[in-house]
Formats: sequence, C-alpha cells, structure tokens
Amino acid sequence: MSSEAIRVGVVDSGCSEQQAISASAAFVLADQQLWLAPAEPDQLGHGTRTIEVIQALAPQAEVLSAQVFQQRLTTTAVQVAAAIDWLVEEGAQVINLSLGLRQDRAVLRQACERALKQGVLICASSPARGEPVFPAHYPGVFRMTGDARCGREEISHLDTDYADFGACVLPLDNTRNLSGASLGCAHLSGHLARYRMDVEQPGLSAARQWLIERSRYQGPERRGAEA
Repeated sequence: MSSEAIRVGVVDSGCSEQQAISASAAFVLADQQLWLAPAEPDQLGHGTRTIEVIQALAPQAEVLSAQVFQQRLTTTAVQVAAAIDWLVEEGAQVINLSLGLRQDRAVLRQACERALKQGVLICASSPARGEPVFPAHYPGVFRMTGDARCGREEISHLDTDYADFGACVLPLDNTRNLSGASLGCAHLSGHLARYRMDVEQPGLSAARQWLIERSRYQGPERRGAEA
C-alpha cells in the first residue's frame, strides 16, 4: 500500500470556501490571452459537488482545484489544457474532468498525452450515447459516465462505444438538479484515488482491471431489464 498522500486534480468551476483544498488556480481568457489567476469561489456549484463526491469516497486524498468555468459552464481547449499541465506540475496522480468539448484540439490532446506519460490517471465524462466528446475519447483517458443502477459505492463496467465505466449519477445530497455523466465521472475518480492508495506500482492497465474486478454490473444498462 502506498504511504504517500494521493493528489486528485479537479478541472471544473472551482470549490466552495468551506472545502479543504490543497491548492487552487484559475485559468482565464482575457484580452485574447490565457491568464493564470487566483481561483474565485465557485459560482455554479458544479465543481463543489464534484469535489464533495471525491472527498467522500477518498477522504485521505488531497484535492487540487483548477478552475476553468466562471459564470457559465463554458470553457475552451486552451484553458483545460493549461489546467491539466498545472495539475501535473502540482503532483496530481488522478485528474477528474467532468466536462466534454465537442471538438478535438491538438493543445488538449497533447496536454493529455503529457499527463499520461507521467503516469497520471485521467477520468473524463462521456455521454451514454451520441457524438464523442474530448478529452474522454483520447487514447488512454478513462471514458466515464453515469449509471442509474449504481449506488454510491458501486461501479459498472460498460465497455460500450461511448463509455468504459459508469457510477452513481447523484451528488451527495441526492438532489437531481445536478446529475448524470459528470457525477458518474466524479465517483469513478474517487474510486481511482482509492486504487492509487492500494497499490505499489500503479498503471493504466492495472487500474482498468481493478475497476473491472470491483464492478457490480457488467454491460450497459438496459431499459426495462431487471438490475
């Protein structure tokens, strides 16, 4: 079992002032330039809910917050790429991206490649069906979604054209005003933080196998079928 503190990076809308965060930064576009700035309190609640889930599942992990959403849930590949690079520099071993961009951009793809070469596990949300989003569909990135069958501690091994794994779709307070793939991704990042605590020699293939072995469900959810 690893004795070092596991660091989980969260690329999202920031965190609340009450959450225990080891480091934070904002990545802001202004005057047609990218700026590294102090993070502002989360105005949208999306990052706060994501971090709550990760901290509940992996309370011993240190969380790093990279803010790429401010007033709206819109961002760019340049901001997300810079956030990933910063998190790697800060020692993140797992990076949660409960977001998806429609266009493949070289700057984002290359940031993911750099992180993967450093042994970082990248978890990105992906819709259960439809067009692919990025960074979820880059090689080596775990494609995560929500699965209504899953309880808080449960995982599903989906292995579909759209997603690798699924998990609980709800935030900690079980409200449905924020649910779905982004929360499934957060739960799976929490599970992978546990994985990093459990193993001496972590790796991408070993992490995938660890998730498969702990999956409560195999295959996609089927409407009308018994769980």
